[in-house]
Order: sequence, then C-alpha cells, then structure tokens
Amino acid sequence: MRLQDKVAIITGAARGIGQGAAEVFCREGATVVIWDLLEEGEATAQALRDQEYRCEFMAISTTDVPAIESAARDIVDRYGRIDILVNNAGITRDKTLLKMSFVEWQQVIDVNLTGVFNCTKVIAPFMVEQKYGRIICTSSIVGVHGAFGQTNYAAAKAGIIGMVRSWAKELGPKGITANAVAPGYIRTPMTDAMPEEVKNQAIATIPARRIGEPSDIAYAYLYLASDEASFVNGHVLAVNGGQAS
Repeated sequence: MRLQDKVAIITGAARGIGQGAAEVFCREGATVVIWDLLEEGEATAQALRDQEYRCEFMAISTTDVPAIESAARDIVDRYGRIDILVNNAGITRDKTLLKMSFVEWQQVIDVNLTGVFNCTKVIAPFMVEQKYGRIICTSSIVGVHGAFGQTNYAAAKAGIIGMVRSWAKELGPKGITANAVAPGYIRTPMTDAMPEEVKNQAIATIPARRIGEPSDIAYAYLYLASDEASFVNGHVLAVNGGQAS
C-alpha cells in the first residue's frame, strides 16, 4: 500500500499504459481519477470499482484549460487534495517531415506537450499549497533518440524532458518532485495493430528480447509516485529493455 490515502490523477488512462497505471495505483491504496476522452474510461473505472477500489472517470481533454480547472477544483473540493499527477495522455500522427502537414504537427504538440503543461500548470498550485506533490510525465525513447517519421512526437517528448527538469528546480523547494518516464516499445492497442514482421524487427533491437508490458511502465510510475522516490527529482527513467542504451 505504497500510495495509501493518496489522490492521483492519471491522464489518458482509459486503456494502454494509463490503464495499467490506474490498476497498479488502485492496488497500492490510491484514489485514482482518470482523465480521458475515450469512452473506455468509464469501463476501466467501473472495473476497478467492482474490485472495491476507489476510481472514477472524468471526460477531460488536456487541451481544454477551463475543463481542467473545473475538474481539478472539483477533485480538491471532494477529496481535499491532489497528491499525484501522471501526465500520460498522448497521440500520434506519424509522417516523415516532407509529408507531415502543419495540422498533424500541431495536433501532436497540442496534446503531447501543451496538454502536459496545461494539466501541470493548473494542478501544481494545489500541490504547492499542501507542500507535497508528485508530477510524473510520460516522455519516450523517441524523445531521447528520435525516430523516423515522428518529428512531431519526438519534439513533444523531448520537450517534456526539458519541462520536467525545469519544474524540478522550481518546485523542488516546495516539496514537489517532477520526473519523467521514457518508455521503449510497449504493448498497447496501437502496437498490437502493427504487422508481425514489424514487431519482430523491433524486438530484435531490444536486448531483453520482448515487448514491454503496460505494467512495466506502471511500476515505474509507482516508484516515482511513492515516498521511496522522495529524493529523485528531475530524472528521466528509461524503461526500454536496454534498447538504444
């Protein structure tokens, strides 16, 4: 019960990595609020409530600042605090530079970078007031090493690293840590749809010789959210099976 009595918001937790994080956080004693626009979010929350965990779903876009402000205030009014923010929501619009449209660039930047800023900007003051907080952001191996056909995604994920390291300096004296997790190749609905040949090629580049599971990232989030990581601040934790190390 490493998160006993903590209140956590996890964005993009309707499925995939975020869903895995919601399940782990609930098992560890947290009250979890899922922010997502996918309808699966309510089913994810209900499945956890059926196991007598404390979990709820709120249909929130990380690009809608008024909605974020209203939802955050509602959570504080009902639970008294927000201890953990996991900025996990993200989208892809993959194209090479020569084929990528300005719209495809902006869509990814809006959700994957500005959305992280929006949520943290709104929630950080509550953490400052209570003199405690854990901010965890999802970067990517792509944000560190780049990737063919992912200029927009790589830029956003690299930007997250810069923001986290800045927030660590600004918010550390106020009892708040800010860290990032940089996943490698993880099994999600998006990767499940990839051709087997492409999957096998990717696995061949991973020394662990397997695709990561959502739980692999969820447990990294758990560590950074726990009191055991109270002296870890401004760090980017690579969880990639040794790929591109």
